[in-house]
Amino acid sequence: MLQRARLLPVMAVTGLLLAACSSPQPVYRTETFEPESPFVNWSTQEPAVACEVGKRALLSQGYRIDSANPTSIRGEKFFQPKADHGITLHITLVCLPSNVGTVLYANALQTRYELKSSSNSTGVSVAGVGSISLPWTAHKEALVKVGEETVADPDFYRRLFALIDALDA
Repeated sequence: MLQRARLLPVMAVTGLLLAACSSPQPVYRTETFEPESPFVNWSTQEPAVACEVGKRALLSQGYRIDSANPTSIRGEKFFQPKADHGITLHITLVCLPSNVGTVLYANALQTRYELKSSSNSTGVSVAGVGSISLPWTAHKEALVKVGEETVADPDFYRRLFALIDALDA
């Protein structure tokens, strides 16, 4: 009995350690804030001109412009890799003045959707009598957001900025 009493605290601490190891680490701990960033490009143009070129680059690739002002552009493009999956890619370009002309910041956000179905049965409730459930069912399908993340692939931004630079020339 005394042996069990000594093992109980050890087992409890071991269980707590295992539970702590299985929980995901907060993402802010892995954020490095590196000085070199794939999200930045430099232009010798003025900010309004650089953003106009960025807008043309997005339009040339089939992006729909959500909002635009002289120093920021937001575009989106829809993809359907499978019949029951959808992806939206949102790109934001911000053009700020710098000592060489303009610094162009880009950020892309990918949102994933899946087609989910649900069924409902019809029910009738009458006061004083009770409720009756009828066998008629209705199936509904809807695209449901299943994930969202910032695109961090440096090659993606290299391709975007290469297109902007080519249109700027």
